Amino acid sequence: MTSSTAAVRGRASTRGASSHVARTLKYVSLVLACVVAILPLITVFMAALKDTREFATTGPLDPPGNWFNVDNFITAFTRGNMIQGFVNTTILLVVSVTGAILIGTMAAYAIDRFSFRGRKLILVGFLLATLVPGVTTQVATFQIIEALGLFNTRWAAIALFMGTDIVAIYIFLQFMKSIPRSLDEAAMIDGANRLTIYRRIILPLLKPAIATVVIIKGIAVYNEFYIPFLYMPSSELGVISTSLFRFKGPFGAQWEVIAAGAILVIVPTLIAFLFLQRYIYNGFTSGATK
Repeated sequence: MTSSTAAVRGRASTRGASSHVARTLKYVSLVLACVVAILPLITVFMAALKDTREFATTGPLDPPGNWFNVDNFITAFTRGNMIQGFVNTTILLVVSVTGAILIGTMAAYAIDRFSFRGRKLILVGFLLATLVPGVTTQVATFQIIEALGLFNTRWAAIALFMGTDIVAIYIFLQFMKSIPRSLDEAAMIDGANRLTIYRRIILPLLKPAIATVVIIKGIAVYNEFYIPFLYMPSSELGVISTSLFRFKGPFGAQWEVIAAGAILVIVPTLIAFLFLQRYIYNGFTSGATK
C-alpha cells in the first residue's frame, strides 16, 4: 500500500508540475502577444505628441516632452482634409457593405436552395478565386474599370468592394445550411414566391451572419488604401487612408503628423471593435458549428 500510494502521489505531482508549466507558458505567450499588439500603438501615440525636432532627436519609445501637445492632431485634421476623408470613407463603406450583403445573401440563397447544372462548378470557381492573388489581376481590372467609365469616381471602388467579397458568400452559405428547407416549403404552400421567402424568412434568420460580414467588411473598407489610391486619384475623392498619404512629399515625410492622423483613424475602428467584438466571435462560432 505504501509503495502504491507513493506512486500515485508521484504521478499526481508530475501532472501538477506539467499543468503548472503549461499554465505558465500560456500566460507568457498571452503577455507577449499583447506586447506585440500594443507596442506599435504606443509608439505611434508617443510620436504623435512630439514636434519635428523632438521626433528626430529622440527614440521611438522615449516619452514626449509635452503630453498635451495636440498641434500634430490639429494639423492632420485640417491640412489633411480628414473631414472630407471621413465623409468619402463613410459613403464607400455604407454603399459597399450594403451591396456586398445583398449580393452575398442572394448568391448563398441561390446556391443552397436551387438545384441546377453547374452548381458545384460555381462553388469550385469561388474557391479558386480566393486563391488567386489580387495583384495578378490588377491590370485587367484597371482596364475594365476604365472601359466602364468608372475611373476616378466613387463607383470604381464601390464596384470592386462589392464584387470581390467571396468570403462573405461562404459565411452566408454556412448559415444557410442551418436554416431548414421546410420553412421554404411551408411558405410556398401559403403562396409565397422565392423573393418573398428570401425577404421575409431568409434575411431575418441570417442576422448573425450579416452582423459578422458588416463588421469584417466595414473594417476592410475603412482600412483600404490601394483601391482608393489607384482608382480615385482626385483629392476631392480622398479617403482617410489616402489623406494620410498626402503628408509624404518628395523631400521626406512629416511622420509625427502622419502618426497623429493615424491615431485619429484608429480611434473609430477601436471603438467599433470594442463594442461589436462579441458579434464577430458569435458569428464565427455559430457559422462553424451549424
